[in-house]
Amino acid sequence: MKHPIKTAVAAALALAIALPAMAEVVVVANTKAAESSMTKDQVAQYFLGKSGAMNPIDQPESAPVRAEFYKKVTDKDASQVKALWSKLVFTGKATMPKEAADSAAVKKMVASDPKAIGYIEKSAVDASVKVIYTP
Repeated sequence: MKHPIKTAVAAALALAIALPAMAEVVVVANTKAAESSMTKDQVAQYFLGKSGAMNPIDQPESAPVRAEFYKKVTDKDASQVKALWSKLVFTGKATMPKEAADSAAVKKMVASDPKAIGYIEKSAVDASVKVIYTP
């Protein structure tokens, strides 16, 4: 007979190994940006096309950090965000955020544009950008 506690521990361990580790995501801006911090709602405004004061930089749809960012900041999943942007672009109310290949590319784009805002893995932060929000 199998020991139920050992079986439960083994199952929990197998599940923990199978689930991808979520990287901690942070929102970054240019070091010259006037903003030193933002609220969740302020960040969401830029990434949902409700404000054009800053230029949002997205990561690829396939990037796990993108799904985590939108879930934590906008409370929407990828399909909801895509549908929202499709409507905004179709009606001419906004243009899609620029897309960067990865956190390093987002960081480079944000560092070169004083009006840019992006999100990257916390581990990728360096002196070229400043963290303005941590979900």
